[in-house]
Amino acid sequence: MMQETAIYHERVEKVLANINKVMIGKEEAATLSLVALLAQGHVLLEDVPGVGKTMLVRTLAKSLDCDFRRIQFTPDLLPSDVTGVSIYNPKEMEFEFRGGPILGNIVLADEINRTSPKTQSALLEGMEEKNVTVDGNTIPLKQPFFVMATQNPIEYEGTYPLPEAQLDRFILKLKMGYPSIEQELRMLELTSKDHPIESISSVINREELLSIQEEVKDVYIDKNVQRYIISLVTGTRNNAAIYLGVSPRGSISLMKAAKAYAYIHGRDYVLPDDVKYLAPFVLAHRVILTSEAKYDGLTSNKVIEKIVKDTHIPIRKEFN
Repeated sequence: MMQETAIYHERVEKVLANINKVMIGKEEAATLSLVALLAQGHVLLEDVPGVGKTMLVRTLAKSLDCDFRRIQFTPDLLPSDVTGVSIYNPKEMEFEFRGGPILGNIVLADEINRTSPKTQSALLEGMEEKNVTVDGNTIPLKQPFFVMATQNPIEYEGTYPLPEAQLDRFILKLKMGYPSIEQELRMLELTSKDHPIESISSVINREELLSIQEEVKDVYIDKNVQRYIISLVTGTRNNAAIYLGVSPRGSISLMKAAKAYAYIHGRDYVLPDDVKYLAPFVLAHRVILTSEAKYDGLTSNKVIEKIVKDTHIPIRKEFN
């Protein structure tokens, strides 16, 4: 079993290497995307157009030998375009279900906030319950099931903000950011002929990915580290700048993400520093600030970073 774990970890590193070949200077985004996948969560990528959000998803999908589907969200997209529809077959004299793109393993929900809230919500059941309901029938989704959604900042025209219930389904929310001058020069060099994504191949198949996700569940997390997570989450519920704090789902998501982060770094136990690092990515999109806090120029990330800074970190001798 130890040898098998080492092989899996080596393949996880190859996935990261694949992404870093294509995405120059996006090592953090690559690692955090893999954290979400191994934690059996979903990730939301928010940034301006053209910084590589979709390319990151495509590169991750190509590194995995899984069924990849893409949904291009547009203002006229219907919920049935996501989940599928039942069509009457006159030959068989019965309705047949034709599944939508949500029935893939790796689903790219591109520009998710360019469609209506009704269609956005078509993803919600699948992301949380791992099944969809069509015409009263519950249809289980393929496993593994992983959604990477991209969205443009809500200040852009033609965007609809995601409802809080759906934001809470994403284990992580990431921003890509612009590359440095040196990184952009490197990008120009790599894409002057063939795009580097054409040169990578899959390194993990479906069965291996499912096994890795099970191994991540077995990563040890000490009671004091669990209490640290709860202290951070409780801090969001008692903060004057926050109108709505993090739910218990947020606590569970932070624990799962910390386990996956530890696994990626070759450890079978979670450190408080893992939780501290991941907290802004896991918690910031789950809080709603007060009007006064927004007026004062505060952001969710700034408030979460302040809570992390003010929360006691358990030291190693406290683990016993």
